[in-house]
Amino acid sequence: MIQVGIIGAGRIGQVHLRGIASGVPNACIRSLADPTISPQAEQLARSLGVQHIMPDYHDIIDDPKIDAIILCSPTDLHAKISIEAIRAGKHVFCEKPVDHELSKIALVETALKNAGRNLKYQVGFNRRYDHNFLALRKAVLEGKIGDVQFIRVSSRDPQVPHAGFVKSSGGLFLDMMIHDLDMIRYLSGSEVVEVYAQGAVLIDPAIGEAGDVDTATVSARMENGALALIDNSRQAVYGYDQRAEVFGSKGCVQNANDLPSTMVVSTVEGIVAEKPLWFFLERYMDSYRAEVRAFIDSIENDTEPEVGIADGRRTIQIALACKKSLDENRPVRIDEIPIH
Repeated sequence: MIQVGIIGAGRIGQVHLRGIASGVPNACIRSLADPTISPQAEQLARSLGVQHIMPDYHDIIDDPKIDAIILCSPTDLHAKISIEAIRAGKHVFCEKPVDHELSKIALVETALKNAGRNLKYQVGFNRRYDHNFLALRKAVLEGKIGDVQFIRVSSRDPQVPHAGFVKSSGGLFLDMMIHDLDMIRYLSGSEVVEVYAQGAVLIDPAIGEAGDVDTATVSARMENGALALIDNSRQAVYGYDQRAEVFGSKGCVQNANDLPSTMVVSTVEGIVAEKPLWFFLERYMDSYRAEVRAFIDSIENDTEPEVGIADGRRTIQIALACKKSLDENRPVRIDEIPIH
């Protein structure tokens, strides 16, 4: 049984509390640390049998009984805590992103290389473990659509975040689209070599005042020659819109939104179906469980995590290229963004 410590008890920390307790049988949550834990989060942790709840995450890192850290702290602490945990000999699952600065991600990579043992480090790109995207990837790997020629990913949130979040999150490309940038790599089996980004403020002027966009498209050229198109919106009034398509020489494979049910009402007035699930907590809960199961399995079986530190670095590099493209209104090659 792998003993786990969770650092950070905010929304995503609570997601992993629930997910591990209900769907990761070979892991046990020993400790939870958060200096500003809410009564709700503390009550949840105690109801799930967490033995130790403390304000200082160092108590988890210094605990010799802890095998692995689930890192759900604010983003600006991810790299710092990752390095401390690695130096203490802990395996680390880090929520995306590892950091907004490539130089800090490089420090985490160096810590892993100098660890003296084969520590596992996984980055939380949970959509790779979602049943819909897994089905697309399987179809591509099995050659059902032939050579990949075009990928389209749509990702639209149901409600606009507050401007304060926009400032702290790094903006749409680094916070929201980062999942989709990873997804076009995952579905194509190839790396992004060039991007061209366009963006606008069409929903909330406060987001523009905070220095970001709320609507964006990115066209990308992949190393294998395929093309990709991503569209993001901060507000889809009908629910959480998450769809993708891969087109190839032999055909096309698509997925659709998850719905509360497959019910369709047909009357003289028209045909009505269910709206998509409302947000990521409902849509992706199973994938959060699955990614941590994969992480724990990699520790027990001494295998490399599917989504490692290099994936975390590469997606940030692409996102920064997207920001540069938007700022300079031109296509940007990924190698224009230095990794150190």
